[in-house]
Amino acid sequence: MSAASKRPGARRASMCSADEASRVTHSFKVVGGVLHRGFGVGNFDTMDYVSVFLEIISKHEASAHFNFRLVHRYTGRSVSVFSSLQMFNAKACTTFWGFTKLMKKSDLVARGYLKDDCLEIECDLAVIKVGEIDVPPPDLLRNLGDLLESKVGVDVTFHVKEVTFHAHRIVLAARSPVFMAELYGPLSDKRKRSVVVEDMAPRVFKTLLHFVYKDCLPAMDDLDGSEYEEMGKHLLVAADRYGMERMKIMCESILCNKLSVETVAATLVLADKHHCGKLKDACIRFIDSSNRMDDVAASQGYENLKRACPVVTAELWEKSAKSRKL
Repeated sequence: MSAASKRPGARRASMCSADEASRVTHSFKVVGGVLHRGFGVGNFDTMDYVSVFLEIISKHEASAHFNFRLVHRYTGRSVSVFSSLQMFNAKACTTFWGFTKLMKKSDLVARGYLKDDCLEIECDLAVIKVGEIDVPPPDLLRNLGDLLESKVGVDVTFHVKEVTFHAHRIVLAARSPVFMAELYGPLSDKRKRSVVVEDMAPRVFKTLLHFVYKDCLPAMDDLDGSEYEEMGKHLLVAADRYGMERMKIMCESILCNKLSVETVAATLVLADKHHCGKLKDACIRFIDSSNRMDDVAASQGYENLKRACPVVTAELWEKSAKSRKL
């Protein structure tokens, strides 16, 4: 609500947020300078008239009914001088409505609305939401998961050791560049409906399919700490094999949280082999912290680390020597 040039330091505001309809009365009092041009908080002074506007800021589509009332300074009663029903939508962040010539300033005094250079204006405001509908969360991944479990429309079979898995070629191709090349590439046999997967455990491939369809890893509550870490390593290898980058990073995160003196060397070899930069850096920081190099060198996986990653091993000893000097 506003009525002329400079804005005051104090600010009063009303807010309503009911489900369907909200009603509020806001009292706006102007003290001092009412009879001079440019007296209020806005910039709507029109010669000898008081101008009043309502500013509504909303992110929702709604209708608003507002009624401006002048408060009689002697009786305390308020009289309606302007009312309107308007619509506003979410595209318009700020909307102004009001009346340019609400009343002459001289009439404010004559009719008793202005006393001791003080004017009080009330605004009755009713806001009604228009057709707001709650949209449910996305259910695409749930639907794809149901599709995998129901086996409706499956058109390719994978044989992983003694276990058979059925899937949808187009879903696999959409999620993995390796599956895309294998099932639809120029060298692929598009009539081939059976694929043998070598060097992978059935549970690992089943988890891979779960991620393909649901974009998350399943709960593995039946595994203890060491088994969970080992599964994380197998899943990282599978994710790298099929170009599943998001799954690969998730596996890196699992292994980062499972680092220990006994296993960090083997994890570092794995990270270097499958180009897992973040996991590799985490392993090096873990070894370098608290001078763990001697303990790591005594672990079972260290000999494999020296053979598989001689450059990384040399880097570790160099960092360890520097930290000891400090």
